[in-house]
Amino acid sequence: MSGGPFRPRGERGAPAADEPGSEARPGAGPAAGARAGGAAPAGRPRRPARRLPGGQGSWIAGVVAVVVLGYITVNTLTTDTRGSRGPQPGSTLPPFAAPLATGDVEGDANVLVKARDGVPRACAVRGPGIFNVCQAGERGPLVLGFLAAPSERCADEVDVLDRLARRFPDVGFAVVAVRGDRADLRRLVRDRGWRIPVAWDRDGAVSNTYGIAVCPTVTFARRGGVVDDTTLGAADADELTRRVEAIR
Repeated sequence: MSGGPFRPRGERGAPAADEPGSEARPGAGPAAGARAGGAAPAGRPRRPARRLPGGQGSWIAGVVAVVVLGYITVNTLTTDTRGSRGPQPGSTLPPFAAPLATGDVEGDANVLVKARDGVPRACAVRGPGIFNVCQAGERGPLVLGFLAAPSERCADEVDVLDRLARRFPDVGFAVVAVRGDRADLRRLVRDRGWRIPVAWDRDGAVSNTYGIAVCPTVTFARRGGVVDDTTLGAADADELTRRVEAIR
């Protein structure tokens, strides 16, 4: 399940022009190197994809997340468990760094709170093609949604978040796509025209860490990543707007 370690932070590469939110949204940046699936110039070897440091540290969480995913894809739970409520209000968003769906970084998300066995802690893993929730929280209030494709209900909620992001430029918006096929996810981002950054939680470690059991789930955090509240299930634009205004 491990995607192997990322290459060292700071590797140079050319930006990807179509990466959503890379210029305006927290944690996003232009992907470095050749884009996944792109052809290498004639006569030159294709540059290997960059890899996220610490993906191998999350494989145990990923195994547990397989069970969680079964609940997410049906959009609701028959019982309400403590873990299904998302991060507790007043707590700090659990750290993670994950590849952006449209970037060229490969690997599982890093969810380490502290460095371990030579792998950096998640908050330290930053750079082009990576969404880092710690970095996003440092920049200001953050709205973090979770998506389980191909759920239409979840995608519709992301549509609303993407529109709200344009109304509230002082608030960061991002989405974590739980597992699924990356090529399908890229197409979904393109077809829906999403501009907010979409991170790819390849093995489900992030959703497991956040206790995600309902899709859609949206967590609202104040500057510094302090959790204010979480919505479970679909919420209309008016409700989401009120919650965004509350964290500004």
